[in-house]
Amino acid sequence: MRVNIRNSVLELTEGDITEMETEAVVNAANDRLVLGGGVAGAIRKKGGPEIQEQCDKIGGTFVGGAVITTAGNLKAKYVIHAVGPRMGEGNEDQKLKNATLNSLKLADEKGIKSIAFPAVSAGIFGFPIKRCAEIMLQTTIDYLNGQTGLELVSFCLFGRDSYEVFENQLKQETSR
Repeated sequence: MRVNIRNSVLELTEGDITEMETEAVVNAANDRLVLGGGVAGAIRKKGGPEIQEQCDKIGGTFVGGAVITTAGNLKAKYVIHAVGPRMGEGNEDQKLKNATLNSLKLADEKGIKSIAFPAVSAGIFGFPIKRCAEIMLQTTIDYLNGQTGLELVSFCLFGRDSYEVFENQLKQETSR
């Protein structure tokens, strides 16, 4: 599914984020930037040790924050490591909004034209997928309605169920 928002395209795809050909892919990171399981593990496995080495040099960031590294052997040039909240830690909605917004701002600061997000925090961190879709899509739409150099924001969802949740939410957001 693709929708135009001002001068940008917002799209949903079902698949493997490590195969995306956007300039940047977003890693659903932890605050220590240790690439363990889930999306981070897949990025580490396909991207190679260079990504973890750069994360180790950065050392970490706050929940809601985002940092950037090379993408190693991935098709993308960069990995933006967005630290989403763990369910139950408190103020999760605001933290997920901040992780999304800080990733978009960082992409703009670096002159990146295309970025792909996973459903941040909706896997191992236990964030409900529907709330994740609501927050991430609304934050992205609001951002794209402002001044941005981003031409494409893609949400690469793993599995049909996650894709359908995001698709239903995007239809709701764009029918208002």
